[in-house]
Amino acid sequence: MSTLPALPMPSPDLRPVRDDRRFSLVDRLLAPADQALRTLSGVATASRPYPAGAVGETITQPADRRRIGALMRVNHSGEVSAQALYQGQAFVAPPGVVKETLLEAGREEIDHLDWCARRIEELGERVSILNPLWYAGSFAIGMLAGISGDRFSLGFVAETERQVGEHLQKHLQQLPEEDARTRAIIEQMHSDEERHGSNAMSAGGAPLSLPVRSLMRIVAKIMTLTATRI
Repeated sequence: MSTLPALPMPSPDLRPVRDDRRFSLVDRLLAPADQALRTLSGVATASRPYPAGAVGETITQPADRRRIGALMRVNHSGEVSAQALYQGQAFVAPPGVVKETLLEAGREEIDHLDWCARRIEELGERVSILNPLWYAGSFAIGMLAGISGDRFSLGFVAETERQVGEHLQKHLQQLPEEDARTRAIIEQMHSDEERHGSNAMSAGGAPLSLPVRSLMRIVAKIMTLTATRI
């Protein structure tokens, strides 16, 4: 009767290796830097279908196309700022629920960014040339919100989304009744923003003080007025 060959014994050196690497500041900046380049270069693409994909184009007058294009340019700049805010907050947040909440919201905002850019192109308009400025400033604001603590950071997300929701509602009222294509995009964005704000509060966000909310409105107003034209 033949004997099966003995199986080799595992080497005593084959032990689970614990990852004790310490990432430098440069290492940690690579991911947000990559996201910034994707956001500002326009290569970030949506993971969900285009809300206006099945809706026919009805806006043909040059004046209407310019006006709606300006509205969508403002929305696009808002989404650029949202990407930067979430990246800045996530950059200083420790691993955990808060960081994942921020990154998940940021991933869905990429869809909005792509949809706005696509609609702007359809209308023959362009995105704001000041988007790099909005991104840099918003990233810094996001970091400040993040180092203020998880409850403030999540509350900041909720308040941002609430104000964005109000802004989108105004845009819906300004759209021509027949522009179902742009309306489909903004309505989906509005639904997503409400959910992001609700998720942030459910994760432990705290309501912000009146001075902070007022300052946020002033900054948003400056961006809106500028992006409408530039």
